[in-house]
Amino acid sequence: MSVIEHDFGLSNRLTERRFGQLLELDALHEANIRANPLPYLERASERIFRLQAAMFEAIQATKPPTPGPASDAENVLVDKAEYQRLKTCVALLEKAYADYGAQDESA
Repeated sequence: MSVIEHDFGLSNRLTERRFGQLLELDALHEANIRANPLPYLERASERIFRLQAAMFEAIQATKPPTPGPASDAENVLVDKAEYQRLKTCVALLEKAYADYGAQDESA
């Protein structure tokens, strides 16, 4: 005798629920996600675009505004550990933008 496994749509409902949670929607939207996913996909696309723009702006903020040294340069004393943490953050941002931002431009 064999057992027939059936999840009665559980995996689809879990996927819809996760999608709703990622978009920060309440449980009332679950049925709407299933019936008409287009507005929710557009909302997700807009959110991804805003996150990519924020990553790009953060990377641009780490670069000096002009190629030469600034005339009103001011020295600031920063702890070595703090400096390393900031450099790590910049490296992570640049890697993420190279991995995820460049994929959209090539598509």
